[in-house]
Amino acid sequence: MYVQKLRLKKGWSQQQLAAFSGLSVRTVQRIEAGQPASTETLKSLAAVFEVEFTTINQESHMTTAITPNTPDRDEAEAFRHVRKLRGFYLHLMQYVIVIPCLWLINWFTSAHYLWAVWPTLGWGIGIVAHALTTFQLGGFLGPQWERREVERRLGRPL
Repeated sequence: MYVQKLRLKKGWSQQQLAAFSGLSVRTVQRIEAGQPASTETLKSLAAVFEVEFTTINQESHMTTAITPNTPDRDEAEAFRHVRKLRGFYLHLMQYVIVIPCLWLINWFTSAHYLWAVWPTLGWGIGIVAHALTTFQLGGFLGPQWERREVERRLGRPL
């Protein structure tokens, strides 16, 4: 998480961090996901961020479990939610760009048969489903429901 914080603070993408540090994008993704990194990798990241190696090294070797309602868990959930939002907005932008193009192609090639209705409806259903999961509009079977069920299964008070 610390590497991700530093990267976001600089306003860099994972690709930019990978280019600056000489690492692969996949390595950056693994480190940000909390997987262990080699000493050489951590030294490279420390040099890019202009921080002490020990700062990044301590973060990578922390073994404390993230328990519910800790700042680390809340922060991880916030990052996860922001990634979901980004994915939804990218999905929506693709829909808004591609569907009108399909309608134009339909109009100019076979105006007598409106085949563009089917991708519009099919993809539209996908957009609605994505919105429901991203914004938790259904409420049913969402994260709060999962937590309640886990707590109940473990016999803890709600």
